[in-house]
Amino acid sequence: MRSSAGECKNKKVLIIGGGPAGLTAAYELGRAGIKSVVFEKDEILGGISRTIRYKDYLFDIGGHRFFTKVKAVEDLWKDVLGDAFLKRERLSRIYYNGKFFYYPLRMFNALFGLGIWSTVRVVASYLRARLKPIKPEETLDQWVTNRFGRRLFETFFKTYTEKVWGIPCQEISAAWAAQRIRGLSLMAALKNALLKPQNSGENNRHVIRTLIDEFFYPRLGPGMMWNAVADRARASGALIHTGADVRGIRWKGRTVEALEVAQDGREVVVAGTDVICSMPLAEAVAKFKPPLPEAIREAAGRLRYRDFLTVALVIKKRETFPDNWIYVHDPGVKVGRIQNFKNWSPDMVPDTEMTCLGLEYFCFEGDALWTAPDPDLIEMAKGEVVALGFAEPGDIIDGTVVRMPKAYPVYDSAGMKSLEVIRRFLGEFDNFHPVGRNGQHKYNNQDHSMVTGMRAAENVLGAHHDLWRVNEEPEYHEAIAPELGPEETLERVLAGSLAKMDTLAFAAALGSISALLVFLATIFLVIKGGTVVGPNLRLLGQYFIGYAVTVKGALIGSLYGFATGFIFGGLFSAFRNLMVRMFIYRTKKRAEIEKFKDFLDRY
Repeated sequence: MRSSAGECKNKKVLIIGGGPAGLTAAYELGRAGIKSVVFEKDEILGGISRTIRYKDYLFDIGGHRFFTKVKAVEDLWKDVLGDAFLKRERLSRIYYNGKFFYYPLRMFNALFGLGIWSTVRVVASYLRARLKPIKPEETLDQWVTNRFGRRLFETFFKTYTEKVWGIPCQEISAAWAAQRIRGLSLMAALKNALLKPQNSGENNRHVIRTLIDEFFYPRLGPGMMWNAVADRARASGALIHTGADVRGIRWKGRTVEALEVAQDGREVVVAGTDVICSMPLAEAVAKFKPPLPEAIREAAGRLRYRDFLTVALVIKKRETFPDNWIYVHDPGVKVGRIQNFKNWSPDMVPDTEMTCLGLEYFCFEGDALWTAPDPDLIEMAKGEVVALGFAEPGDIIDGTVVRMPKAYPVYDSAGMKSLEVIRRFLGEFDNFHPVGRNGQHKYNNQDHSMVTGMRAAENVLGAHHDLWRVNEEPEYHEAIAPELGPEETLERVLAGSLAKMDTLAFAAALGSISALLVFLATIFLVIKGGTVVGPNLRLLGQYFIGYAVTVKGALIGSLYGFATGFIFGGLFSAFRNLMVRMFIYRTKKRAEIEKFKDFLDRY
């Protein structure tokens, strides 16, 4: 039941945090005519989605793709920035064992990067995992192994994940993987490599987020978006304070009544009818006055966070690498990911002859990395960029360090149990709305955080959304999407079920499989030996010049097998795509005729 117009007019909403969730809430409340006051502790808006300016070089705290499956979010982005909201092609790779692997997967690159024998072991490991999955599935390593196999987990997931979180994969809850990479598996990755989904518009809702190959990005970084949203909110009556530290949350019964805020050397008490909070959940619990029950405070004390710092290096080099970012799985360096901000938007650097790289290091607040002096961190980052081959020592002319505390909520078993205790208790409040990544201690993406802000604003107006369900249940996103008409439904069905096959990828995949089969069959017969060795297989020598049942013949046969499979795969893929295009064309024409007949009947 929604509040009456009179009740809404008298509301004053207090918003803790000026990141995506808090600013979206202020924006939505302003559109509804509700006054709000935003308190942001830092001097810069945007939270972790801010943009840092250093000597006219712009860089993110982590690199933020603007991609969503929620139409309301995409509409807001496009409305706010217009032509300054750029569509970008994605290129990202994994650096592993001295080689680069495209991510999302590219079949040919992965096969020849790993080598034939490693590929065979990966496939065998995957089949073993599918035939005998680990039960129960409680930890991250179990979740990934069940979907990719142990071999691929240890190759591509383990090192990087433990760099990011600072704890063994066995201690990370499977809930993190289920939320962050829901729907991803080896089969999904292979399907993405062979079939080219169109991940724009309505089709976004059917694309696995981690596999997208294009995204939107503000011309001057994500901070440009949030400064623009803040301006829109102010124009609608919101008051936005930076440098405002919320030090107390006053409550009585099951209602939050006021906030204690320190700003400009003085402390004030600000009363309000509702509080939307994106402050880190552990901090928020500690600020309630009078104190919350001991069990709740102890639970909050068990919530952990992973902190983050970026070393931005200015390099006198027009091109370093073509990627937007690179995942570094090499245990020999501490850097976890490297952003090339010039490739996100050319306007992120003031000079086209220069490059700005952001080296991302994951740490815990107070550890040796976090407390290292900035000059030492810059020198370490310089050494690692040189060691990875992206620059020469003389190319690096400047650098700076930015630290971001509580960047990632940790998904360990103790934290997940404690979160449920806090969640149940706070759920009894009638006007306290936890939102955003830190406000819910949930690894939300930017768009999910925005949805929590939107739904919190609607709750202020009288709705009853469960904010904790955002990015938790797929049906929730289905529920908030607009209904589609018959034509849109037809477009979605055709696009989803009849995606264009990547001819080169399919040809390479079939060629690789053919080569592998010929090679293994020949080697098996060579090892088996005997007086009669593979008379049927030896017949290939009549078609493949130089082939014989020998080790040398196995190599020659694999080349012929690849060429044959590649040609057949290419022809099959091209023919299949042609038939699909003809089918889609005929289906649309029939739909148009039926629609016209219906019009005539009604007329």
